[in-house]
Amino acid sequence: MPTTEELKKIASQVRRDIVRMVHAVNSGHPGGSLGCTDYLVALYFEVMNHNPEFNMDAIGEDVFFLSNGHISPVFYSVLARSGYFPISELATFRKLNSRLQGHPTTHEHLPGVRMASGSLGQGLSVALGAAQTKKLNNDKSIVFSLHGDGELQEGQIWEAAMYAAHNKVDNLIATVDVNGQQIDGSTDQVLSLGNLRAKWEAFGWEVIDMSGNDMDEVVKTLNYAKTQTGKGKPVVILMKTEMGAGVDFMMGSHKWHGVAPNDEQLAQALAQLEETTGYNYLGDY
Repeated sequence: MPTTEELKKIASQVRRDIVRMVHAVNSGHPGGSLGCTDYLVALYFEVMNHNPEFNMDAIGEDVFFLSNGHISPVFYSVLARSGYFPISELATFRKLNSRLQGHPTTHEHLPGVRMASGSLGQGLSVALGAAQTKKLNNDKSIVFSLHGDGELQEGQIWEAAMYAAHNKVDNLIATVDVNGQQIDGSTDQVLSLGNLRAKWEAFGWEVIDMSGNDMDEVVKTLNYAKTQTGKGKPVVILMKTEMGAGVDFMMGSHKWHGVAPNDEQLAQALAQLEETTGYNYLGDY
């Protein structure tokens, strides 16, 4: 298992991937990808029991579902760097005939991708189906999912939340990226989410708070969340992040939700992100 410092180095390299991938095609979503980098690195390199020799059935292993599929750059980078497909393939992001489409899909048979997630609001329902399947098969593995806070404006999320609590789906850990931003502005301006802890608790979930851009806390909290499974309640982590984390001029603004950096901005971003080597799958593609 990597140390916390090694995880931080991996996260830095993943952030380099994100800005380079989006810049190369002048298209994509860097803000949320950068904000969720620490979470996904911790999940795939430390917390989750998974096998890069990908099998869709995932019997005996933990699985992850990305619901907010627009942050595909971070997902693709982490999958490649944890061994699911060649790192060099990251250079094909959003290009014609690439498996690395703007939103993850399954018809191109990309290892690590278990659902298409272009339309928001659906991932929790899919994750619940997978979690219930594991329970029916007496598989003690855990299902993880990631959602955007703006995504919670979708009604299907709350239908799934009711279903999960009613059916005691307690082998699921859902995480909400609470960065307070969405494509048209802040969540408070677009459609206020109110007290998320109170909402999820009222729906019958075990609620955990986490600072999502502190690697030590991310690892500690995810491991703690695993100890709360199997107790009759689904688990949700409210993960406070900064959109654009790691690149100062992108941080905290909805304007970087879906805008690519130009040449000068790319150079400025890369200058802030350490290029790291010496651990599995590291190095620029």
